[in-house]
Amino acid sequence: MRIRVGVGAAVALAIVAAVVAVLVSATAQQGSSVDLGTPVPSSAGATDAAATATAGGRLLLHVTGAVRDPGIVDLPAGSRVLDAVAAAGGAADGADIAALNLARPVADGEQLVVPRVGDPPSAGGAGAGGVPSGSGPAGSASGAPLNLNTATPAELETLPRIGPALAQRIVDWRAANGRFGAVSDLMKVSGIGQKLFDGLKDRVVV
Repeated sequence: MRIRVGVGAAVALAIVAAVVAVLVSATAQQGSSVDLGTPVPSSAGATDAAATATAGGRLLLHVTGAVRDPGIVDLPAGSRVLDAVAAAGGAADGADIAALNLARPVADGEQLVVPRVGDPPSAGGAGAGGVPSGSGPAGSASGAPLNLNTATPAELETLPRIGPALAQRIVDWRAANGRFGAVSDLMKVSGIGQKLFDGLKDRVVV
């Protein structure tokens, strides 16, 4: 009687052990399949997408006058007058392209007027550099303050003690840093100190 009980217990233990082994094996296989099937997040891809979205600034200009498709154009930072004219469909018949400084960097928010042949140099505020309308031409002719964000080097030279080199540095600073936010930003331009600025601050606007 005791032998039969011992054998039965051994058989029962063997069955239990087999069941436990099967369950452990199945659980291990299930865990393994979950690990292998879980995608690894691509942080590099997310970073690349964010960089693409924020890389480089954009410029919005109002191009009008003698162009084929006048209106608002969207240009990458560092664009020139020639890029703005091209984005507006190119010059229209009768446009006086020679009156524009096609190599001049453009500023965000400016209005670029492409003159027609026969227009006065200051008509519509275009001038030789394609200066935006309403910016007010510089110099003693009008007496109006000069807009630092739209003035050409030639116009800047009409300001007291501003020669060709300093006028170009002002334009270069604007192209590299964007629009002047305040008249006092003029002192950020190399070569313009407090004394020179005091003689200019009432003659310029932003």
